[in-house]
Amino acid sequence: MSHRKRPDSPPKTLLRHVGRAIADYRMIQTGDRVLVAVSGGKDSLSLLQILWHLQRRAPVRFELAALTVDPQIPGFDPQPLTGYYAALGIDYLYERQPIMEQAQQHMDGDSFCAYCARMKRGIMYRLCREQGYNVLALGQHLDDLAESLMMSIFHGGQLRTMKAHYRIDAGDLRVIRPLVYCRERQTRAYAEAAALPVVPDSCPACFEKPTQREYFKALLAREEQINPRLFGNLLHAMTPLLTEGDL
Repeated sequence: MSHRKRPDSPPKTLLRHVGRAIADYRMIQTGDRVLVAVSGGKDSLSLLQILWHLQRRAPVRFELAALTVDPQIPGFDPQPLTGYYAALGIDYLYERQPIMEQAQQHMDGDSFCAYCARMKRGIMYRLCREQGYNVLALGQHLDDLAESLMMSIFHGGQLRTMKAHYRIDAGDLRVIRPLVYCRERQTRAYAEAAALPVVPDSCPACFEKPTQREYFKALLAREEQINPRLFGNLLHAMTPLLTEGDL
């Protein structure tokens, strides 16, 4: 797929949410080189498209590129992403690593999902450094943050969730999550309407049994039917947890 029509502009609501998050947490600054981690799912593809759109209109000048880590899981085919990146006219990095095979050999007392996430994060940090990108953009949204908060409270006894913006321990890279004010249903609707080249999730570990995250996703969905303000309240409660003081 060498030629692909560029998707339509993202909805104003999504653009407004992402723009506000970037401003509130000072995620992107003039001269930043931003690498977007694109798994091929609806969220990361939506994020890339939104940042691409903002790059051409925002007063802050920054560079943008995409990265896909292929864990070499049977059925995962990132090929459709190549034409999509070409249509946007952005650089992209592609890294293959047999993460599932490595997990079977080296995983000790950890879930495959946690092992995979840790391995991918290490790969992404390395490629940022090798290619000169100082900001890594991830596609987690408000639903993800709320689920992480619930898991931390119920199973860890702590008030913790994913941060909107932080500097990694080594101090040389910043990680941002521009979708922290966006709902999953918004990225899903946009990905479908814009016909983004979503790569189906084929990881067998995801289908073996319901995860803690899926349990809390369902719980929050039930509660939101009773209280439509639920996620707004959760966002308000999580706000002090979303950033670090030294940024």
